[in-house]
Amino acid sequence: MPFKNIKETSSFSSEKMKKNKVFETSRLNCDLYCFEPGQEQKVHSHDDQDKIYLVIEGAGTFKVGNEERLLSKDMVILAEGGVDHGVKNTGTGRLTLFVMVAPGSHHSHQSHGHGHSHQA
Repeated sequence: MPFKNIKETSSFSSEKMKKNKVFETSRLNCDLYCFEPGQEQKVHSHDDQDKIYLVIEGAGTFKVGNEERLLSKDMVILAEGGVDHGVKNTGTGRLTLFVMVAPGSHHSHQSHGHGHSHQA
């Protein structure tokens, strides 16, 4: 379905950040990341994928490379392939992000084990 309502796509989990699939093709992944206060996506990188975060609601601390900033609604963040990045909901309310990753997941499955690393 090429048309979706973001509010209907979003859902949260009390256990951890919730990734909600919006669109997925071989060239692009689009997800809605939903964070309760205090939840985070740990710092990691994708060797062969670029990621864009768009803040839909709330505020959070974003780390990209050596930079860390508190960003809120309507801000957009780019994490190029190979650059460490992560986000934490440091606010008191929910944080919702529209996230685009390219190339898409079919590409990343082909390079499984080489394109994604996490830091503790």
